[in-house]
Amino acid sequence: MTEIKLFNKWSTSGITVTDPGLKNYINLKQVIVPRSRGRSAAKQFHKSNMHIVERLATHMFVPGHRGKKHLLTSGACVGKTITVMRLIEDAFGIIEQKTKANPIEVLVRAIENAALREEITSFQVGGIMVRRAVISSPQRRVDLALRMITQGAYQKSVGKPKTMAQALADEIIAAYNYDAQNSIAVREKERIEREAAGAR
Repeated sequence: MTEIKLFNKWSTSGITVTDPGLKNYINLKQVIVPRSRGRSAAKQFHKSNMHIVERLATHMFVPGHRGKKHLLTSGACVGKTITVMRLIEDAFGIIEQKTKANPIEVLVRAIENAALREEITSFQVGGIMVRRAVISSPQRRVDLALRMITQGAYQKSVGKPKTMAQALADEIIAAYNYDAQNSIAVREKERIEREAAGAR
């Protein structure tokens, strides 16, 4: 039987998730084009059934937005799914060329390295706001890692000569190597965890 490969190029067989907390939340099923057409959107926690590359693609549509502030517009990125898939395919090609490794495995390791373990929440006690450290849920860890990777790539490419595919590849490789100097996602993770440690 012919093996099903992502974009007819890269296999997901043999790739394992080393972080036990994320094992059930990073889906590596064998598909050619990771597109479920919103099948998992109706139920709250069913997005974990989506392929991890498809979840990356959904974050690529709005990489510049940060909450309600919209510090960077994502107007240049919205559009057709095929455009984002081609961009990811180009980025994976660059990753494979630079690391000589399976780009899907590089992405999985980058997500594990950029995933928060704890963060800060604020709640009101009497008349004051109290900040307290809380443990991040596994699905939120994956979501935040993907969001920070795409935002980091967008910051590296917007208004600069570097293309989005090159910026995404560089950000994933830097997160894969746990390079806080070059990875915005890893740097942001360390900043939030430092704040959470101070608020315990």
